[in-house]
This record gives sequence, structure tokens and C-alpha cells, in this order.
Amino acid sequence: MSGNEAGDGSGDAPGNSDGDLSERLKRLGTQLDQKRPPAALASSPRSGRSDGSSLGQAMRLSTEFVAGVIAGGILGWIFDRLFGTAPWGLMVFLLLGFLTGIYNVMRLSGFTGQAGGKDPR
Repeated sequence: MSGNEAGDGSGDAPGNSDGDLSERLKRLGTQLDQKRPPAALASSPRSGRSDGSSLGQAMRLSTEFVAGVIAGGILGWIFDRLFGTAPWGLMVFLLLGFLTGIYNVMRLSGFTGQAGGKDPR
């Protein structure tokens, strides 16, 4: 105990410590408001975006995911045909396409902090 707590037996009246506490709380709130960045209220990744309805966004996200998987499958099939590594190329590239699709969905939904591929600088 540092001796600064209310009710430490220093003889303060109970009403005085409540007033002091509320005054300190107001001062703290004012100091926090001054140090808080002004853009903290709009920190949500979806707050400033108006690129369509929720259905449109869902269609775009699902299309990005499916396109990644299909592109991986096609590249894997081509790799297998060229180098005769069937079925390993297809399996590896399908997995890479799946991971790319998940990354694209996360990026576009704002989960990674870079929504829509915009440069954060």
C-alpha cells in the first residue's frame, strides 16, 4: 500500500474522498481523450466501404475462393502432364490453390488489415 488510497486513515471525510475520486476520474478521461488518435472511431475495416450489398460481397468472396482452388487444380494438372508426376503435382497445387483462396477471402474481408489489396502507406 502506498498510502494514497482512499480510506487510509488520514482523516479525510468520506464525502471528500468521493469528490476527489470523481475529479481524478474526469481528469483521466480528459487526458485519454487528448492522447487518443482521432481516427480510432473509424478503425473498423468495413466502416468506410460502400462497395455493394452484403450479398454482392459474399458472392465476391466465394468467387475468389473457388477461383483459387480451380486455378491450383489446372496448374497441377498441367504440371503433371508436362513432367509425368501424377498425381503429386495436382495434389500439391490443389493445396496451394486452397490456401491462396483462403488468403484472398481473409484479405478481402478485412481480416488481415489490408482490405481490398490497398497499400497501407
